[in-house]
Amino acid sequence: MSNPYLITRSRFIDAPTEKIFEVLATPSLHSVIDGSDTVKGEQPNGPARLFKGAKFGMDMKLGAKYKILNKVVEFEEGERIAWRHFSNHVWRYTLETEDGGTLVTEQWDARHVPWKFVLKFMGFTRSTPGSIEKTLTKLEDYVTAS
Repeated sequence: MSNPYLITRSRFIDAPTEKIFEVLATPSLHSVIDGSDTVKGEQPNGPARLFKGAKFGMDMKLGAKYKILNKVVEFEEGERIAWRHFSNHVWRYTLETEDGGTLVTEQWDARHVPWKFVLKFMGFTRSTPGSIEKTLTKLEDYVTAS
């Protein structure tokens, strides 16, 4: 049975795992690959490259402009990176090297958000699958063009 608060999509990308991971670990590139069109840019003074425990801020817009502070909660070089903000949503990417490229899986994990009913009410459980698909497409376009 699927859980509306754990949304997972995967895509095979014809690019080396290391190249894809580098994009995911670089906050300044998150707005380039964001499929939700809510990530607008990186806030100053954050790390240029992410690591476990790193905190990084992003400029956002969902109706109104706002800023969000994220923390990297999972990090395995070249294989897995995940971050969350104050509400415990986790955005997770796992990468698996395969012949000719990389299988990239993105997950939006809101199972541990205490007020997750609000996410459903606001439509995030319906809009997130499409946003993830668009992010994976933009990620593919970015890493195969450069």
